[in-house]
Amino acid sequence: MSDLTETDKRLVDILSRDSRISNAELADQVGLSASSCWRRVRALEDSGVIHGYTVTLDDEKMGFGFKSIVHVQLTRHDPDKVSAFIRAIREREEVRACYATTGQSDYHLHVVCPDLAAYNRFLEDFLFRIPAVASAQTNLILRPIKE
Repeated sequence: MSDLTETDKRLVDILSRDSRISNAELADQVGLSASSCWRRVRALEDSGVIHGYTVTLDDEKMGFGFKSIVHVQLTRHDPDKVSAFIRAIREREEVRACYATTGQSDYHLHVVCPDLAAYNRFLEDFLFRIPAVASAQTNLILRPIKE
C-alpha cells in the first residue's frame, strides 16, 4: 500500500496522536462511515503502514529523572560482535530506542535511568563491557521539544 490517499494520511495522522480513539470518532473526523473507516484502518495495518500501537510514558512519573542520548562507536564491524551488541541493547530496559546511523557514531541510544548513579552503573557494568563498544559520548536531554 505505497500509494496513500489523503484520507489514509488523515487516518494515520489522527491515530498517531491518539491510538485509543474510537472507530466511530475516527470515522466522523475523516468523514467516513464506521465500517469503511474500520476497513481502511485494517488495510493500513495489513499493509504494514501501521505496524503497532503504543503508549507514551511519563519518564518522571516512572522514576526516570535522568534522560540522555548516547552516541556509541564500535571498535570494528565484525558481524558477530555487532549482533551481540544489538542483542544486548535490546534486552536493557534503560534503552528506550536504538538507531544505527551514519556519521561519527555507529549507534545512537535513547537511555533513561532513575539518576546519575544509575546511569554510571549502566555505563560501567553494561555498556563498556560489550566487546564491540569502543566509546560512548553522552548528551543529557534537558527537555523534550517534540516526541
